[in-house]
Amino acid sequence: MTPESYQLDDTDRRILLALDADPRVPTMMLAQRLGLARGTVQTRMERLASSGALRPNSSRVKPSSVGRGVSAVVSAELDQAHLEEAIVALSLIPEVLECVAPAGDTDLLIRAVAKDPDDLYRVSEEIRLCPGITRTSTSMILRDVIPYRTTALLDHLD
Repeated sequence: MTPESYQLDDTDRRILLALDADPRVPTMMLAQRLGLARGTVQTRMERLASSGALRPNSSRVKPSSVGRGVSAVVSAELDQAHLEEAIVALSLIPEVLECVAPAGDTDLLIRAVAKDPDDLYRVSEEIRLCPGITRTSTSMILRDVIPYRTTALLDHLD
């Protein structure tokens, strides 16, 4: 089963939303919070992991497993007087996974996902129309060649 073919149901979504809020919660406590049997939660987590729907060693869902297989980085320039408004508006766009403020000419770097290129256009436009954003540039990600990691960093600390 590929992440793209795995179909999340309401129980899967409830489990993953709870884990997103508290990723270190023990299975038993998670089951109690959700009103589910411990075995149900354990089985669902194992199925999600084995299907490839989750990022490796994580409770975070791969966007492709929920139909968002297109990924992009959007750089945004903005009117600095409207920074907070822009951030609030961006946080309301479900396809925006993260947003950082780098040094340099770009004011914000936004990682976003979409269903397909047409949907990416829609998401990019939604970002561009946020209050305070004056210009955007979207770069579609073709492949993650080095996924987010910290192991190498931890192995080489002085």
